[in-house]
Amino acid sequence: MAAFCCNISPIIVFFLFFISSVFPVRSSVNFNDTHQKFRPVDESKKLKFIKAHLTKINKPPVKTIQSPDGDIIDCVLSHQQPAFDHPQLSGQKPLDPPDRPNGQLPRTRMFEENSQIWSMSNEFCPQGTVPIRRTSEKDFLRASNVKRFGKKLRNPIRRDSSTNGHEHAVGYVSGDEYYGAKASINVWAPRVSNQFEFSLSQMWVIAGSFGDDLNTIEAGWQVSPELYGDNYPRFFTYWTSDAYQATGCYNLLCSGFVQTNNRIAIGAAISPTSSYNGGQFDISLLIWKDPKHGNWWLEFGNGILVGYWPSFLFTHLRDHASMVQFGGEIVNSQSSGGHTQTQMGSGHFAGEGFGKASYFRNLQVVDWDNSLVPLSNLRVLADHPNCYDIQGGVNKVWGNYFYYGGPGKNSRCP
Repeated sequence: MAAFCCNISPIIVFFLFFISSVFPVRSSVNFNDTHQKFRPVDESKKLKFIKAHLTKINKPPVKTIQSPDGDIIDCVLSHQQPAFDHPQLSGQKPLDPPDRPNGQLPRTRMFEENSQIWSMSNEFCPQGTVPIRRTSEKDFLRASNVKRFGKKLRNPIRRDSSTNGHEHAVGYVSGDEYYGAKASINVWAPRVSNQFEFSLSQMWVIAGSFGDDLNTIEAGWQVSPELYGDNYPRFFTYWTSDAYQATGCYNLLCSGFVQTNNRIAIGAAISPTSSYNGGQFDISLLIWKDPKHGNWWLEFGNGILVGYWPSFLFTHLRDHASMVQFGGEIVNSQSSGGHTQTQMGSGHFAGEGFGKASYFRNLQVVDWDNSLVPLSNLRVLADHPNCYDIQGGVNKVWGNYFYYGGPGKNSRCP
């Protein structure tokens, strides 16, 4: 396996700095302050707001499934899911599947595809419905900002990149027109040190100037105690068309993403997960732009269409993406005074390799001809390599790949 590292593009540095500056980290005290600043201050009005929002996003189910992990999965009629609250989708139904990209790589048998914990009950949602993880009042009350529940926080004040709290180890391509991306992402259950930190591994499909017009489509897995109330790795999606300000949300927590599948629940826990020197499990994700209608579709696993982001949600992404990024991100709140012990990936450095370090493999992008093609200019970047690092390579089985991650606080990352 050939390892490499390329020169760092100023574009990716700016993107990571931008993401970090719009999602600054707050201490636990500041999170409590956010609750105290909630307007109206009166607790009963706050609870009334939460109840109204829960009524909006929790649609009436035709069937309910109790997951072994405590989640409640509601089977909601497809045309009644939150997406169809959007004025431009009102009265419509989900679209039929589009043509898939050409050039799919043959699947390898040495890795097992992950499932979701809720499906272990052997109950599924009927045809014509979609499974939606029910949101509870407790989910809202954990949020650092109740009014922005389900959205990434934005702060217009930019901070120095060495203290902003978001740390990344990523591979990326830029400088061309991209119409999608695909990767297989190793799934672990990294330790997250406190409720207000997270650890994720995902793909970003990006367009815009990295100002207020930034467009992103995102999918992967994350451990987020604040959002979900536990430490399970969960399949998630996100989108924004205005740099995480007013538009977009996680999963199905707003009108936007249209789900078409009755067997995958966005926001549900993934199982099994990988273990050190043990079994390795990954999820394959494909995002691509339908050449006919222009919508961005999401595929999970071996040909399972999850749904799509309508093209009208976006500005720049109505045409194409200008950057694709793969990798890990954590939040370092420094709540104990030093670096967090929140892990990225497996919690081990890239140099430990297969079975020990987490990986992305078979990285591809979709070109103008709706064909999946190998990456020609993958660059890798870790912005705090003593805490979390990354090593890339190419071989005949994995194509473009990289190992990434780390333990956080250690002797070289105090």
